[in-house]
Amino acid sequence: MSPILAPGVATDPQLEHVRTMFETDLASQGIGMTITHLGLGEARGTFTIRPDMCNGHHTAQGGYLFIFADSLFAGACNSHGEVAVAAQVGIHYLAPAFEGDVVEGHAVERRTWGRNGITDVTLTVNGKVIAEFRGTSRTIPRR
Repeated sequence: MSPILAPGVATDPQLEHVRTMFETDLASQGIGMTITHLGLGEARGTFTIRPDMCNGHHTAQGGYLFIFADSLFAGACNSHGEVAVAAQVGIHYLAPAFEGDVVEGHAVERRTWGRNGITDVTLTVNGKVIAEFRGTSRTIPRR
């Protein structure tokens, strides 16, 4: 079982591809994130800001928030069983996160057409939105 997926998450046979993807995802494992829900076109998860994730302003360095959002994006857009990769992504940082904060994320696939999709990810701390991420995905052939 993937160290990223909480027990009982992504047990549907259709999600085998996503389970395998996260088993070898060392970047996501490195931030200590946990995916708490994975369904078709949707993913939820959490991670805690460690001291080594903070910048010179003593706030969470944006790259860690980006990794987290990007991983949830990947879970949501790969949930249909095809290999999906990011074609274009962006993030807006709206408020800081601090050491010890538990960041929650929710990814929702908004629209798919052909081989493309748009997925939004909202990051919160104690219910307050701290970042909004939007990604465009593209399905590709399996290697």
